[in-house]
Amino acid sequence: MAHLPKGSKKLLNAWAFYDWANSVYSLVIASAVFPIFYAALFNSAGIESVTILGGQIRSTPLISYTTAAAFLVVSFIAPFLSGIADYIGNKKNFMKFFCYLGALSCIGLYFFSLERIYLSLLFYFFGLVGFWGSVVFYNSYLPDIAFPEQQDRISAKGYSLGYIGSVLLLVFNLAMVMFPETFGLAEGGAGSMQAMRISFITVGVWWIAFSQYSFYHLPKGTGNNAKIHRHVLFNGFKELRTVYRSLSENQKLKRYLTAFFIYSMAVQTIMLVATYFGEKEINWGGDDEKTTGLILSILIIQLLAVLGAFLTSRASAKFGNIYTLIIINFIWIAICIYAYFMETSIQFYAAAGVVGLVMGGIQALSRSTYSKFLPETRDTTSYFSFYDVSEKIGIVIGMLIYGFIDQITGSMRNSVLFLIVFFGVGVILLFRVPKK
Repeated sequence: MAHLPKGSKKLLNAWAFYDWANSVYSLVIASAVFPIFYAALFNSAGIESVTILGGQIRSTPLISYTTAAAFLVVSFIAPFLSGIADYIGNKKNFMKFFCYLGALSCIGLYFFSLERIYLSLLFYFFGLVGFWGSVVFYNSYLPDIAFPEQQDRISAKGYSLGYIGSVLLLVFNLAMVMFPETFGLAEGGAGSMQAMRISFITVGVWWIAFSQYSFYHLPKGTGNNAKIHRHVLFNGFKELRTVYRSLSENQKLKRYLTAFFIYSMAVQTIMLVATYFGEKEINWGGDDEKTTGLILSILIIQLLAVLGAFLTSRASAKFGNIYTLIIINFIWIAICIYAYFMETSIQFYAAAGVVGLVMGGIQALSRSTYSKFLPETRDTTSYFSFYDVSEKIGIVIGMLIYGFIDQITGSMRNSVLFLIVFFGVGVILLFRVPKK
């Protein structure tokens, strides 16, 4: 295969298409079907907790702790592996490994049960590690394949493709869950549970199949083409330290990254807990209405996120990246205030619509803004590893604070309201990013 030049349309589209392949995980597994399946599993068994390591733990903190543990692992291995990838120049192989790890783990979720809770949580754990591990290397390709003036639009295109692809698969899975007998499954709740298990398989197959186009066209990577030896194993941490030191010489990048670290705590926490919040805090009227309503809410978010990513890229071209991010953070603050008071399904749908518009925008623009601020370097993976580690540590902190406030106050609403602090500090720090 001929090497595609940087900035070529085919190369850019091949990169963006990986969002189409892997975004089904973040929608079906992380946001929509799995949280509903997980809650239904405990409800059908008539229990609220399970025995883990000799102690009783409730379902919600159990999955939160597993999620936090996975993010901690990703935070640790990302710099470790990215340094190796940059050194020997094979970031695509690393990206493939995590892609297949995540996809096969999704297929393994078909066997998720309370009787096999350790194995079940292990599949969930490695699914998350696989997804975010591959994203580290995927993001690091952006400055390698696109020129600065192309990065905002192709980043937004990636997110848009991801939202469209994941929605298509979710609609199919939703049809199975709502009408299981039409697909040859049992009627009622048993059929719906079986449909949700099958949906996990569809995610894994979809992820593996569609990623092949990206893997075919993406370059192997840049590096020394050297073999791994003892000193290289810790090369990633050395490069991470180098990146950290370089921030002192790049005030623009340093201040932006600090702002991103703060506001992404809140953004990622909301994305991870939104379904659980809707399941616990909103009056849906019944279990069937709750399942349908939650999935429809996720669909609303995904569909409007496509529009949001497009509008944000246009706004950034007119007003600049930083000012656009400031406006989006103010909108997030309004969403948190609104969420504190909402109680009905209609109110939840309205909130979902606004969340969709700003969610796609802030993710795409945050990624491309960071890429623009990078210095000239071949070690792009290390810089994006630093970016991703910041995001993952922020997620762990955000989830812990969210859970702590929920525990001591007895309400997830108070936790959501507290997230305003992160967005507010993020706005202040964004104002401090140098214009030039």
